[in-house]
Amino acid sequence: MGILEKIADIEREINRTQKNKATEYHLGLLKAKLAKYRTMLLEPTGKAGPKGQGFDVVRSGDARVAMVGFPSVGKSTLLSKCTQTKSEVAGYEFTTLTCIPGIIEGAAQGVGRGRQMMLDATKGPKQRELLEMELEAVGIRINTKRPNIYFKVKKGGGIFFNATCPLTHLNQKIVYSILHDYKIHNAEVLIREVATVDQFIDVVLGNRKYIKCIYCYNKIDQVSIEEVDRLARQDNTVVISCEADINLDYLIHQLWHHLDLIRVYTKKRGEYPDFDGGLILKRGVTVEQVCKGIHKSLVDEFKFALVWGTSAKHTPQRVGLSHVIEDSDVVQVFKRKA
Repeated sequence: MGILEKIADIEREINRTQKNKATEYHLGLLKAKLAKYRTMLLEPTGKAGPKGQGFDVVRSGDARVAMVGFPSVGKSTLLSKCTQTKSEVAGYEFTTLTCIPGIIEGAAQGVGRGRQMMLDATKGPKQRELLEMELEAVGIRINTKRPNIYFKVKKGGGIFFNATCPLTHLNQKIVYSILHDYKIHNAEVLIREVATVDQFIDVVLGNRKYIKCIYCYNKIDQVSIEEVDRLARQDNTVVISCEADINLDYLIHQLWHHLDLIRVYTKKRGEYPDFDGGLILKRGVTVEQVCKGIHKSLVDEFKFALVWGTSAKHTPQRVGLSHVIEDSDVVQVFKRKA
């Protein structure tokens, strides 16, 4: 029996098992095996075979936004509308084969390829569920944070288990069984918050990615106003129409907000601030990161800086490298004399 058949059997067993206190232990073991088989499926087998054609994105710019979506939902059109990229667009599936591939059902099991959440407002809620399942299967956790669980593998001493909160989904027996299933016999586990079996398995595997996600529904000009209103009221959701240019500005605003970026302006001595450009940085940066954004050698020559804006107690405020910058602040850097 292959890995795909084993995964299918475990999923069927989980679906037909009643979920209650008596079956928690059994379900926990099944979920641990399911996560292990899915990890094995994604890992290379080591067997020699024909070299496939992959793709990569050169790291550049201030942030990255990836689009995940089924074929013909408008990914290429949105990319062309919001950026300078030109991509072939048509009304049939798989028009774009070299720029951004579309995800297809079963991609996590090796069918097709994909990674980026764009949805078609005319195709119902099923596509969103399928996309979430595909991302879940490859270890991507959207709009959630890493569980507050301390886990460390040790060389000896057995398994030490403790919790600082009431355990509603986990217990010591389930934790021991999951660790033994992964051949971990010496470890330290500290549960600091209420967590499920799936969350504990994610911590044990240690290869999960927790990212923010916006559900973008395209083609709202083809559905009723009641359906648009229903979709727009869902959490982390933006409704747009690429063909009719509806709500694209709001989508870009939401992307900026979710990326948690700020714009910082610079000022030369005796001149007005440069409001045409500015530096794009992550929220919470200090003057030191601003200096590195201007030039990497500026930190070594730094003397002090003057700051105008919401982060300044008075205008201007003389600050050092550790001062935290806010959005739309103006910074003037002074260097030491040579």
